[in-house]
Amino acid sequence: MADKDKDKDEEQKASATHLPHDEGGPDKDDVDPESDLTEEEKDEVVESQPPRAQVLHEVIRLQGDHELERGVAALWWSALAAGLSIGLSMMAMGLLRSIAGDHPMSTAIYAFGYPVGFLAIILARQQLFTENTITAVLPVMSEPTAAMFGKLMKLWIVVLAGNMVGASLFAFAALELPIFEPKADEAFLEIGREVMKQEAFPMFAKAIVSGWMIATMVWLIPAAEGAKIWVIGIITYCMALGSFTHIVVGTAEVSYLVFAGELTWSEFWWPFALPTLIGNIVGGSLIFALISHAQIRSEIQ
Repeated sequence: MADKDKDKDEEQKASATHLPHDEGGPDKDDVDPESDLTEEEKDEVVESQPPRAQVLHEVIRLQGDHELERGVAALWWSALAAGLSIGLSMMAMGLLRSIAGDHPMSTAIYAFGYPVGFLAIILARQQLFTENTITAVLPVMSEPTAAMFGKLMKLWIVVLAGNMVGASLFAFAALELPIFEPKADEAFLEIGREVMKQEAFPMFAKAIVSGWMIATMVWLIPAAEGAKIWVIGIITYCMALGSFTHIVVGTAEVSYLVFAGELTWSEFWWPFALPTLIGNIVGGSLIFALISHAQIRSEIQ
C-alpha cells in the first residue's frame, strides 16, 4: 500500500512539472507542406505548441483527486507548515517596509516581500487553503456526489484550520520573541492596521480578486515549467500592490494586532476573517474553477 501511495505521489509531481504532448493538438501533418522544414524541425514545431486547456484541467484535477484522498493527519501537518511559511510574507514585507521608510516607492518596494511565503509553500508542496479552492474543487465538479463533497469539506476545514493556526503562531512568535528590531515590529503593526482600515464589504470584494488570482496562478503553474517561480512571484506581487485580502496571509497580519492588544478576536473575525474567507472561496471556486470547468465540459460535449 505504501509503495502504491509513493508511486502516486511521484506521478503527481511529474504531472505538475512536465506536461506530455497534447494528442488532441496539432501534428506534423498540420505544418505547412510548402515549408522547407525538416522532419525533425516539424517535430519541434509540434512539441512547442502550448497544452490545451483540457490538458491543464486534467493535470489539476488529478492533483485534486490525490489531495482529497489524503488522511487528516497528513493534511493537518502540511497545512500547519504552510501557515508558518506564509508568515515569511509578513516578515519580508515588514523588513522591507522598515528599510524603505517614507520613500515615495515604499509600497512597490515592500510588496516584493509578499511572494516569499507563497514561493516557500508551493515549491515545498505544502497545503494552502486558497490553492485548494480550485485544485480540490475540479474533481468534485467532475463527479458531483455527496461523497466527493464530503471529502472536499474535510479537506477545506482541516487545511484552513491548519493554515490559520500556523499563521497565528508565526505572528505570536514574531511579537513575543526578541527577533526583530523595533522598526520592524512597528512595520508589522502598520501592515495589519492597513488591512483593518477596510470595512467588511471592501474586504469581501478584494478577497474575490485575490481568490481568482491564486486560482489563475494554480492553472498556469503546470504549463509554466521553468518559469514557475516567475508566475508565482508576479501574480502574488500584484496581489500585494492591490492590497487584495487573503485569508491566510491576512491571518498573520491581523492576528499580530490581536496579540499586540490593538484588536479583539471578535474584530479579527469581523470585518476581516469571515468576509475574506467567503470572498476567496467565491473568487477561486465559484468564479474561476466553475468557469474553467464549464469551458472543458463544453469542449468534451
